Amino acid sequence: MKQITMADVAKLANVSKSTVSQYLNKRYDYMSEETKKRIEKAIDELGYQPNFIARSLKQKSTATIGVIVFNILHMLTTQVLRAIEDVCQERDFHVIVCNTDDDPEKEKKYIEMLRAKQVDGLIIFPTGKNLELYEKMAEEQFPLVFVDRMVPGIPADAILLDNHKAAALAVNHLVEHGYERIGIVAPPIVPHVIPRLERIEGFKHALAEKGLPVMEEYMVGMEISRIKEGLTQLFSSDCPPEALFAINDLTLMEILNFVKDNNIRIPDDLALISIDDVPFSNIYTPTLTTIAQPTFEMGKKAAERLFMQIDQKNEHHQQILRFPPTLIQRGSVKQRT
Repeated sequence: MKQITMADVAKLANVSKSTVSQYLNKRYDYMSEETKKRIEKAIDELGYQPNFIARSLKQKSTATIGVIVFNILHMLTTQVLRAIEDVCQERDFHVIVCNTDDDPEKEKKYIEMLRAKQVDGLIIFPTGKNLELYEKMAEEQFPLVFVDRMVPGIPADAILLDNHKAAALAVNHLVEHGYERIGIVAPPIVPHVIPRLERIEGFKHALAEKGLPVMEEYMVGMEISRIKEGLTQLFSSDCPPEALFAINDLTLMEILNFVKDNNIRIPDDLALISIDDVPFSNIYTPTLTTIAQPTFEMGKKAAERLFMQIDQKNEHHQQILRFPPTLIQRGSVKQRT
């Protein structure tokens, strides 16, 4: 079958090729409604498919961005992705999503692959371990935004939660309800994962502000698959914690599995509060007190900052934007007498 071209559309619609091109690129400023309808009808009748590769070469844009996430199972990740996709949809941009499992080798391959595909920019939840690649993109002024984590020394925009404040909200809420022996549950504590470090620092600082000791034995930091093992050891001690602070949704799930397996009653035996307002928080029994991240606002801002760089194509000034957490009080923390 003969390939349908823009010239075929122009002939059927009785307009010039440049008018069809303007229509396809949504430049309607001097185009009548009648002309738009004729072009639309011609495209439908002929089944014309624009050659996006040719258009991208001409316009020096693929109208595509890449988003590289460290764990697509996190609620933060899926909600931020949704907001990014919404902004891209408004701009007629496509989104390619890659998941690294926090593996720097996978991240390196994805960055190289996406750049080879000539995406117009990248939004990355970084592993923090590909410094040469990050530095190269920054030097080239390639549009780049980090989300959830920043990479010290790399002059790229970063969109993060105010992690110190989130931890303080949790500790203050527990202390105000009469709890003193407070534990924290986190994935492995590693220096390149900024949110974990900041939440743990915020936790310790908030305890000190309330005049409470930091009990190292109450700090469970290990691989997600081993958290229940760590909790078993913690709660077999003579003086277990009265309350737990889960630093994200995945650690929360492990705590909930542990308390169910061990017939621990929330909040009667153990108070519980976590960062990330998981969808089942208000239907779980008891309902779960959480610290919500403004995920959709964060995703929208990440996309806006990326498009600002794509559009301006000039010297970029780094911005680190921290978003405020919100305490949502429910039933997993009670007032102690």
